[in-house]
Amino acid sequence: MTDQSPIILWFRRDLRLADHPALTAAAKTGRPVIPLFIYDEVVQTHGAAPKFRLGLSVDALAKSLKPHDSRLILRRGPALEVLRAAIAETGAGAVYWSRLYDPASKARDIGVKAALKHDGIDARSFNGHLLFEPWSVETKNGGFYKVYTPMWKSVRDRPVDDCLPVPNLSTPETWPASDLLDDWTMGAAMQRGAEILTRHVCVGEAAAHDRLDAFIADRIADYKTLRDFPGVEATSRLSENLTYGEIAPRALWHAGWRAVHDGKAGAQHFLKEVVWREFAYHLVHHTPRIMDQNWREEWDAFPWNKTENTEVIAWKQGRTGVPFVDAAMREMYVTGTMHNRARMIVGSYLTKHLLTDWRIGQAWFDDCLTDWDPASNAMGWQWVAGSGPDAALYFRVFNPVTQLDKFDGDRTYQRAWIAEGYGVPSATALSYFDAVPRSWGLRSDAPYPIPVVDLATGRNRALAAYMDRG
Repeated sequence: MTDQSPIILWFRRDLRLADHPALTAAAKTGRPVIPLFIYDEVVQTHGAAPKFRLGLSVDALAKSLKPHDSRLILRRGPALEVLRAAIAETGAGAVYWSRLYDPASKARDIGVKAALKHDGIDARSFNGHLLFEPWSVETKNGGFYKVYTPMWKSVRDRPVDDCLPVPNLSTPETWPASDLLDDWTMGAAMQRGAEILTRHVCVGEAAAHDRLDAFIADRIADYKTLRDFPGVEATSRLSENLTYGEIAPRALWHAGWRAVHDGKAGAQHFLKEVVWREFAYHLVHHTPRIMDQNWREEWDAFPWNKTENTEVIAWKQGRTGVPFVDAAMREMYVTGTMHNRARMIVGSYLTKHLLTDWRIGQAWFDDCLTDWDPASNAMGWQWVAGSGPDAALYFRVFNPVTQLDKFDGDRTYQRAWIAEGYGVPSATALSYFDAVPRSWGLRSDAPYPIPVVDLATGRNRALAAYMDRG
């Protein structure tokens, strides 16, 4: 007799139904599929904004399953403990999931797979979070890529499978009990900022595909020339959806190449950004120390400031007295995202002008970003600090004043996020003061702060420290 025991589909950062290899494989067996999401030991460590946004995505997935006569079971607790309990309740003979590559997720998954197999359970993992498995991309000498451009050249012409349709799901005769999502209070740490941030999110699989379609139709042609201007709506904003797996990277890849073939000038540059994300996971897989240690070990002795001093607090609160930096930090606090050019500016300012350890910035982004991605955030911070791959130290002491003149000459971005000094501030700039904790004591009608550090002095101090680091 064929096995008709249920398969538990353990959802994690793959909260979609289309182009989901693990879900498709489970459905093809014809066995009942029980979708399960676990608020486990890894989810518990997420920062305030990522955890809040993850809860919205879980809710969207649950709603998307209903038209398929299915449902999402919610459980809270250590992953292995919850899975074993669910297996005992349902008689499931298998657990399928999509692979993740950050150290915390890998450690959890390796332990879960070994324990379940020891229990006699068919435990299988599938790709779905990346275009290319990290171990499948190698240099000609058989090693891993430490520089982005050669990796891009090695994968740009590599065939990528077509996207998979939403599969037909068989359902169990009886469903196990489920927690209520509201009882998890995943947005509790957001406090009053949750209401403000909710206005700026784009949640769920359908919304993600609509966002991709709009980008391809309206903006990808000018992507290369306009992507660095934070006051212009020129980017895809799909990082928010990719991090929760509401859309698969293959969807972006194939849409991007169709745009290339249609002659849209900026399309190939967009594809390069998709591979930049792959490069981050490539490095995390091969050198997991990039997550919390200097990727270039010679930086271990560098005299970073490691304390949350008054300058760092001003940086976090968007009150450095440098408009580009402050606008970017406020944009992140209100929307949960930050323009990529702005991320480079605020990262350079913290690590160069304030000589502060990149891990302080990484931790703040971990807490504030709704498009938080463990690999991209770690690599991005090390890249701009100079301690990571592709580092070019002296060229990355960005001057935030000249950068603002170059990329926000008409001050559209500045006016969007800075209220002080304007007779009639923008609604987005004012919303920052509604989102931040009252304990910060900030007022939109207060004078704009004076710079916490003179830019020329800060730059010279940074360059002197780099010269002496050996």
